[in-house]
Amino acid sequence: MVTTLPVPEESTLPTAPAPNTAQGPPVLHTEALVKRYLLGEVEVMALRGVDFRVNRGEFVAIMGPSGSGKSTLLHLLGGLDRPSSGEVILAGERLSTLSDDALSQVRRRRIGFIFQAFNLLPTLTAGENVLLPILIDGRDAAPYQEKLTTLLGMVGMAERQHHKPDQLSGGQQQRIAIARALITEPEIVLADEPTGNLDSKSGSNVLAMLRRICDQMQATIVMVTHDPRAASFADRVVFLKDGQIVDQCPNQRDDQDLVRIAQRLAMLESD
Repeated sequence: MVTTLPVPEESTLPTAPAPNTAQGPPVLHTEALVKRYLLGEVEVMALRGVDFRVNRGEFVAIMGPSGSGKSTLLHLLGGLDRPSSGEVILAGERLSTLSDDALSQVRRRRIGFIFQAFNLLPTLTAGENVLLPILIDGRDAAPYQEKLTTLLGMVGMAERQHHKPDQLSGGQQQRIAIARALITEPEIVLADEPTGNLDSKSGSNVLAMLRRICDQMQATIVMVTHDPRAASFADRVVFLKDGQIVDQCPNQRDDQDLVRIAQRLAMLESD
């Protein structure tokens, strides 16, 4: 059962994130991950032998300059694309061994996605959007009604279950997207610039919500972001450049996290 978590109103600032000490085997890892693209006759190496891992209950941020391979890595982790070589291993299962249909089922049932643009269907209510992964999977939504109620309460949207997306603010739409990502109780949640379309106050609330979900539900989150403030909510920051992991550092949960992250990113962008 999902635990109901207190959610700040959008007019309040979030409290400082608490540390996460999750340990154990990785819920997801990669082995020598390579991705090549052909642009005309030119071969582009988007990823160059990336070894990446995330433990259960860990919140990891991925950062890097434009073109460093952040989005490519996230797409491969989520089974949205296949690597040129190397492996993505989710809870011990090698995604390369799966057929397209089996990989689609993994995406529907075992991976939650949060997108910058929310990706809510405009003709569905908030509640129907949360249940969409269940419906797409061909399952009966009736057994999930209690979980739907719990998740909407958890993200502070219980009173807006029957609202359409165009009746919600950007921050509210992203809260619905977070609930949708959790409805299947996935192994991992992948977030692609989840605050990119939000104002700073709504973005801070969404980040604080992700932090609490990770801490209190032991959810596993991997987030791509260009924003050092967003990355400071994570347990660990992984830095990419030219398709390779060049550095990673744990956050210390102090006032200097933001400074350290911003300085490291600036160094990578200036090299």
